[in-house]
Amino acid sequence: MTPRQQELAARIAGRRGAVRGPFRVWLHSPEMCERAESLGAFTRFDCGLPRHLRELALLLAARNWDAQYSWNAHVHQAIEAGIPEAAVKAVAEKREAHFDKEADQAFYQFCREILDEHFVSDETFARALAHFGSKGLVDTVGALGNFTMLGMCLNTFQVDLQADKEPPFPDIRGYGHVHVDEDHESAGRDGEGARP
Repeated sequence: MTPRQQELAARIAGRRGAVRGPFRVWLHSPEMCERAESLGAFTRFDCGLPRHLRELALLLAARNWDAQYSWNAHVHQAIEAGIPEAAVKAVAEKREAHFDKEADQAFYQFCREILDEHFVSDETFARALAHFGSKGLVDTVGALGNFTMLGMCLNTFQVDLQADKEPPFPDIRGYGHVHVDEDHESAGRDGEGARP
């Protein structure tokens, strides 16, 4: 690594314990890496959303992009933070998730509309705004944007799928979609190994 890459790697390892996953890719562009790490640290640790909703936003974006590394790295953290296992399973299976708390349901609906529809209805916006305020909604969009960039990076550069973990999504194997019908199963390319 260049001195600049070494400097950034040491900073990332100091904050996150090691240089792993997407940071091994982003270090190829040190200035991009520095900015991505800063935004990621804010959305993961410092934004105004409660921890369980930060983790939920990450899972929703990970599933939207079929980003298995990101999902595997955070699914247990999301459950430990208070996201119900049934809701996590529903997200993994692309089914509607349900939450007991009105604020959590409003947050989920807001995120789903952004990711699925690319727009948010007035009703959904007002509902989420009532719970989280304008700062909370800006932080939510920032978090989803950051986690979307993360998923794109992980999939594009085929970041290690953590071979010791079960594939989290029923329709994804390796780095490709799997089509399943009653007679046979076919998959996209295997995608073993990461791209440089």
